[in-house]
Amino acid sequence: MPRRTSRKKTTASGGVPPKAVIKPKRKKAVKKTIKTIKKRPKTARLASDKSRQAKKRPIKRVRTKAKANAKGKGKISLTKHRHNPIIAPKSGHDWESWQTFNPGVIHLDNKVHALYRSIGKDGLSRLGYAVSDNGLKVDERLPLPVYEHKVQPKRPGVSWYASGGSWGGAEDPRIVRVGEENKLYMTYTVCDGDIRVGLTSISVADFLAKKWHWEEPVLISPPGEVHKNWVIFPEKINGKYAVLHSINPEISVAYFDNLDFDGKTFIQSVHGGKPRKGCWDNWVRGVGPVPIRTKYGWLVLYHAMDNDWSKYKVGAMLLDLTDPTKILARSGKPVLEPSEHYENHGFKGGVVYASGAVVKNGKLLVYYGGADSCVCVAHADFNKFVDALRTHKEPQLKRGKV
Repeated sequence: MPRRTSRKKTTASGGVPPKAVIKPKRKKAVKKTIKTIKKRPKTARLASDKSRQAKKRPIKRVRTKAKANAKGKGKISLTKHRHNPIIAPKSGHDWESWQTFNPGVIHLDNKVHALYRSIGKDGLSRLGYAVSDNGLKVDERLPLPVYEHKVQPKRPGVSWYASGGSWGGAEDPRIVRVGEENKLYMTYTVCDGDIRVGLTSISVADFLAKKWHWEEPVLISPPGEVHKNWVIFPEKINGKYAVLHSINPEISVAYFDNLDFDGKTFIQSVHGGKPRKGCWDNWVRGVGPVPIRTKYGWLVLYHAMDNDWSKYKVGAMLLDLTDPTKILARSGKPVLEPSEHYENHGFKGGVVYASGAVVKNGKLLVYYGGADSCVCVAHADFNKFVDALRTHKEPQLKRGKV
């Protein structure tokens, strides 16, 4: 059997280095390194370790930071109230036994007051009243209508529109207080042979006392034209009352020294235009609730559809405070969509129609009609919602508990 020979390292010149020379040098170097590490302060060692780890894994640090930002305060959700609907038809009330939907709301005396559209057995559209302390639960609902638009007797040969389940009356109210005035203005859709926009008012004192002494209504849109969804800004803009009457094909605002219309003066408005191709709001319909002032601009919710005409969805935009014809930001996705059973089963399934909104205790409360049949509410943190919209981050929708 051949004898094994040991392998030895050679020097550059080919010679074998003596063991006695190399061993002491290696031991001395190792001892010196250990001694140096022990002398270094612990904090310095930790910092050095972290620095080495960062150099070795720079990609991992970037991913962690991105993930943290995704979970930050920029993300927002709009939550549908788990007890929706909050107002539904009452079989014992003939005037609201079929449908109750599309409320206009106002925040007064720390309560949310709602005027909701109702339809009963005679097919007329009237307005009912409900009030809530917290904005989510109805505490009182009156048994009789509080507003009714007197329609002309139906005559042969006159063309009548069917609108949302009714053949005539007052529809889709928006109620507003301009500044601190002792008057509330209400715009609404008048269905009376054709479809136009009406305007009436009531004193704040009478409204809170439930004394329904409304001023005689006046029509403010031209005859022979179909118009809906007109709202009055809750503050004067550049010293004048401002009426937002169209958002398609452009934002259109009319200004007035007062709102005392004479029945002969009409706001000329145009609605329509080309679709917004490639956007979720392919077909923009109209404004929802009364605009809400934020420090960044006017928050406006609006109705729109994509190519599926059976679905009404809600979007959001910010308009300039002094020139509201300028759009500062717009949501790239709907902030409210018909996803629940009460939004898809009713007189007109697939519809969420936001018509009222207030800010209460830091929350944005949005009131809407579901399937043209019931009144619902959704909410979000107001500041986060506006901030997400302002920075073009899309408000996301989710269902949750309150």
